[in-house]
Amino acid sequence: MQKETLAIHSGYVKDSQRTMAVPIYQTTAYDFGTADFAASSFNLQQGTDNVYTRVGNPTTAIFEKRFAQLENGSGALAVSSGMSAIFNSILNVAESGDNIISSAQLYGGTITLFTHTLKRLGIHVKYFNINNPDEILNLIDDKTKAIFFETLSNPSIALSDIEEIVKIADQNNIITIVDNTVATPILCNPIDFGVDVVIHSASKYATGQGLAIGGIIVERPNLVKKIKDNYKYPQFNNPDSSYHGLVYSNPPVDGILFTFRTRMSLLRDTGSVLSPFNSWLFIQGLETLSLRMKQHSENALKIAEFLESHELVKKVNYPKLKSSKYKLLADKYLKNGGSGLLSFEVESYEKAKDIVNKVKIFSLVANIGDSKSIITHPASTTHQQLSENEMIKAGVSKGLIRLSIGLENSQDLIDDLKSALN
Repeated sequence: MQKETLAIHSGYVKDSQRTMAVPIYQTTAYDFGTADFAASSFNLQQGTDNVYTRVGNPTTAIFEKRFAQLENGSGALAVSSGMSAIFNSILNVAESGDNIISSAQLYGGTITLFTHTLKRLGIHVKYFNINNPDEILNLIDDKTKAIFFETLSNPSIALSDIEEIVKIADQNNIITIVDNTVATPILCNPIDFGVDVVIHSASKYATGQGLAIGGIIVERPNLVKKIKDNYKYPQFNNPDSSYHGLVYSNPPVDGILFTFRTRMSLLRDTGSVLSPFNSWLFIQGLETLSLRMKQHSENALKIAEFLESHELVKKVNYPKLKSSKYKLLADKYLKNGGSGLLSFEVESYEKAKDIVNKVKIFSLVANIGDSKSIITHPASTTHQQLSENEMIKAGVSKGLIRLSIGLENSQDLIDDLKSALN
């Protein structure tokens, strides 16, 4: 089936009530029926089905299955936020004394997580320039457990050469983790280009209306072959005493390994669970995702072209512009559109704030992927906790403005920006 069909039907088998809409299973617990069945469930003999909503829920399971199919993955785990998806993915492979390698061009919250919180846990992060993947080679050592990057960076809108990064990672038997939030599974499937783990903030395009916070982790098929007997990942290959010596990689459950361990170890212990109601909201959002991404992309390209022609705009970052240095990569990785996120630079911090204050249709919001258009000044909001040097490496100048283009009439949005720029 094609993505438009999968987004509406996959993962849901009608229950005894034959409801067309996916039910909300608003429950914390489940009746095991017998002591033996309860014991087998807690010993993971029943997989992940209906043990306790902290580790699994029927509504959430449908969202996970549907999203995994959209990303061409073998399994998925939904969690409480996009940041939780990133955090759990890293903790699933790294511990104190280990390191990961990350693109420097990232969302500000991710940089803060990597620079401060992971550091306190003893996990070191080394950064490379997304425009020069060869830098990764000099950063790898025996303690490197993952290479992390964003498909489309937020807010610099740099496009990763996915296959080049994957090639380096695979040569060194290291897991790749990519944040595909901006591109969405409609515009890009990193797994098709060899990425091992894909994460999303479902709070963005998956819901599409800013209704709920959530995140999701998707693993590629056959990831077990990369992890099994790989000395870099003892968490998967050594006995887990909390499950009486279970070895996660022998054998994996239903062809999944990465998300299974994240669920049954980290989610079990940290409790960063997604509520069933939010899962239901994301399921509704997925049904229209393909239509929305087409319109987001069309509107964004028109606005990028307008901004590029404006005398007060120094630079526009959007990969589908003919002038973009990422145009060839965009034609390869983003065949169906460039998404709704773009950024542009004006002469100063003060001018950027002036524009943000003058717009009428755009709302000043710390979010992206909404049906309503959003404007953000990263230097004073999402990236203001970074040092000046960190902002430069992230591609954030003081005059940079980020736009999340919504579903309004594109000419109305252009007129709004034209008025604010004058």
